[in-house]
This record gives sequence, structure tokens and C-alpha cells, in this order.
Amino acid sequence: MCTAATYKTKDHYFGRNLDYEFAYDQTVTVTPRNYPFCFRHMGEIRSHYAMIGMAFVQENYPLYYDATNEKGLSVAGLNFPGNADYKCYDPEMDNVSPFEFIPWILCQCSTVGEARQKLSRLNMLKEDFSPKLPLSPLHWMISDREESIVVESVKDGLKVYDNPVGVMTNNPTFDYHMTNLVNYMGISPADPENRFSDKIRLTPYSRGMGSLGLPGDMSSASRFVKAAFTKLNSISGDSESESVGQFFHILASVEQQKGCCKVENGYEYTIYSSCCNTDKGIYYYTTYENSRITGVDMYREDLDSGKLKSYPLIHTQQIGMQN
Repeated sequence: MCTAATYKTKDHYFGRNLDYEFAYDQTVTVTPRNYPFCFRHMGEIRSHYAMIGMAFVQENYPLYYDATNEKGLSVAGLNFPGNADYKCYDPEMDNVSPFEFIPWILCQCSTVGEARQKLSRLNMLKEDFSPKLPLSPLHWMISDREESIVVESVKDGLKVYDNPVGVMTNNPTFDYHMTNLVNYMGISPADPENRFSDKIRLTPYSRGMGSLGLPGDMSSASRFVKAAFTKLNSISGDSESESVGQFFHILASVEQQKGCCKVENGYEYTIYSSCCNTDKGIYYYTTYENSRITGVDMYREDLDSGKLKSYPLIHTQQIGMQN
């Protein structure tokens, strides 16, 4: 079902787990500044910010799951079944289909503040990419170095929530997840104090008992709490290696293993995990089969080109032998 997060040390990082029961042929895809985006009802943008992210490229169009542009603004789309509600065409609004939403924002916006302005006129249009690729029910997290928001198109309109924890999962709606955190406000990374009674002496018998009650199941509500606790209490050095490594550890706290979440067509699992250094434009990823971190540097590409550049994922496990 997916988890997205932000993290900041010296640089800013943004990424996600994509959890599902099967994968499309997704690739790490760089869209350069002069690739023409033809929006269904908003015309063509021929010159724009470059971006990098994970995409399923169809008909030479990057259907991004998550991406970051050269200004450091990032967007991820996560599954939102039952709550996502897309609308009919509205001539008074900017009509953008969900499959266009990530490039629509990243083409034109450099900050969350600029994205908010675009959202004020946005109508999330119910229009499929193609008969073979109907729309997915999604909601989105948009983040820059300083702030994060969540965007949800629901029955009573487009909702934009401030996201002070910098984490997002799936259902229910984002306001529920923030309220649900109150149920866990007593959890701590420190050893617990005895508040049970002052008439008996109670002492911890194990390390980590301050987090007793922290959920560990795979539901979206539990993953939100676990990811928020892990991210907000994470400590890392400022080096790229330490920061990227810590980010993947945050995502690993809520990853899904094959066989543990049965669905109609098999088992849901973490197909890939990503971490983009939004300041440097480097997109890192791991896959379920390959836990080695692989990186693609946007700035090693010709960003003034007009052609997409895609890198197939390395799925084969890479093991380094020491003897």
C-alpha cells in the first residue's frame, strides 16, 4: 500500500516504499527541461524544470510514481482506494488528470508555496491515460526542504493538509492519521518511568520498553505511526552515506515481506524503496530482490535535451564476498 517520508540532515531527502502485489516495468527516469509535456486540457509546456524519479513510461510519457525536480520539490503518489474521488470537467478550474499531476506540479513549481497556488485552482479530472491504463485511486505528498503537504481529492472537494511529520501512508484520510498519533503520545525512545503506582517498585527488564505499544502490523494506520516515530526520532550524521543509509532504515521499519499480506491476486510486498537527495538530484533505490543501494545522478544527464532517459532497475541480488 506504500509509505512516503522526508528526512533532513545537511541535505534534504525524499522517498518511499512502493508496496503492491505486482510490478509494472518501472524505470528510474530523467525528464529533461525541453521534453514537451502535452496536458490533456492545459496545453503544452515545452520548457520546464528537469525532474528525476520512478516512472512507468508508456507512449513516451513518464507516468511517475514519485519524482523530484531540479529545484528540490518532490511529489509521491500513494494508493487511496475508496476515498479518492475524481471530478468531471470544470471550465472554471485547471483540469488536470491524476496521471498528469506529478509533472504538472514539478514542471512549474519550485516550492511547496508555489504548489499551493496551483492547487487553489486545481480540478482533479476523471480522465484515464488510456483504456488499458485506467486511473488509480491516489493521494499525494508534496515536500520541499522546509515543509510538506498532503493533497487528497475526495467527494467533498480537494483537501490540502499541512504535514508536520513528513510521513504519509494510505487510508483513512490524512486528518485521521494525525489525530491517531495522539493515541501513541506516551511512547518514547527512552526507558519508561513507573507511573503505574508509587506504592510498588517497577523497573524495566529490557531495553526499548519506552516504545512498548508501538504498532508493528502492516495496516496503513499502523505504518503511519511506526514510520512517523522512526523518522522523527532518527539520528544520523551529515555525510551522504550516513544520511542515505538512515533513510533506507526508516523505510525498512515499515517494509512488507512476501507472504505476510495476502490479497486476492497473491501477496503485497515492497517492490522498491527510493531515496532522492533533493539538493543534489541523486535518486537512490533498492528492490525487493536487490538490497544493494543503486543511484542515478540527474546532473550527469543532458538536462537541456528533449528526450527522456530511463534506467531499468537492477533486480538481481548483488552480494560482495570478503574472502
